[in-house]
Amino acid sequence: MDIKGQLPIEFVLVVGFSVMVLMPMALSLSNAGELNQAMSAARTGALQGATSDSLAIYPEDAFRGYQREHQRLLNPSGVKIVKITYLNQGFNQSYQKTKIQLKIYASAPSVPDKTDRNCLGDRINFQARKKITESFNTENLTNSMYNPAFSQKYMFTTADVQWQ
Repeated sequence: MDIKGQLPIEFVLVVGFSVMVLMPMALSLSNAGELNQAMSAARTGALQGATSDSLAIYPEDAFRGYQREHQRLLNPSGVKIVKITYLNQGFNQSYQKTKIQLKIYASAPSVPDKTDRNCLGDRINFQARKKITESFNTENLTNSMYNPAFSQKYMFTTADVQWQ
């Protein structure tokens, strides 16, 4: 008699335990997927920014400013993205989202001047944030500089580009 009743009880326990383990794991994977999508978009944007910096292709207003103050940036330069990291800065009460700060590491041996590198870094950061907002269709939630950039669960800011 006891043998017939144990199989369904064991089955119920296994299924119940599986549900308890799989639900938090599914939620965790969902969050990781969104963060991976954002990091991929940031990489794409940073590469676009580095390419425009390398080829000296700028919007008209930036070009005029560079003509006055940063003549070196009007010539092509070899800007390379080395790596991108992020730092989870916790939950932001103002936006009700988790704040993530991106840090982009780049190299530009032909541009030794710090102020010129800051201009190049601003362009790289702008493109990274812009690509994140485009990836999640949240352009309407941010300002013209895409700062901060938003996804459904996260808000993204960028630190100054670290030059190597």
